[in-house]
Formats: sequence, C-alpha cells, structure tokens
Amino acid sequence: MTYKTIVIDYAHKAKKLAVAIEKTANERAKEGWELVTFSLTQSDKAILLFCVPDDLQLEQSMDQEVFAQKESDETYGDVQ
Repeated sequence: MTYKTIVIDYAHKAKKLAVAIEKTANERAKEGWELVTFSLTQSDKAILLFCVPDDLQLEQSMDQEVFAQKESDETYGDVQ
C-alpha cells in the first residue's frame, strides 16, 4: 500500500477550503485514490492523506498531480 499527501494552499474562508478539499478528493477518487484523513494547519492550509492502490502507476499520477496542483493554486490561491 502506498500513501500520498497533497497540500491545499491558504484559504481564508472555511467554505473555500472545504470546496478545495472536496474537489481534490473527488478528482483523486476518479483515479482510484482513497482519502484517508486530512489535517488543517494554523496557516489555513490543509494536508490531505490518500491511500494509493499498488497497481496505480505513480509516475503518471505524479504528473497529473503537478497539473492539478497548479490548477488548484490558480483557482484557490491566496484569498485576501
């Protein structure tokens, strides 16, 4: 079993952070990843822990993660 963490960037409002967490979890679920747990930091970021199936090609997933994280950063970036 393999685990992967993803950090959701700063979101000043709880609703925006919740939307970002839900969006990321749903995107990863489509790839077969399972959200195990998440933690909120004092800097209003979230750390999501996923379980990745062993048969999933991690290299391909990491490429997709970089793209998704950049997209997420643009969508949910610093809110002031």
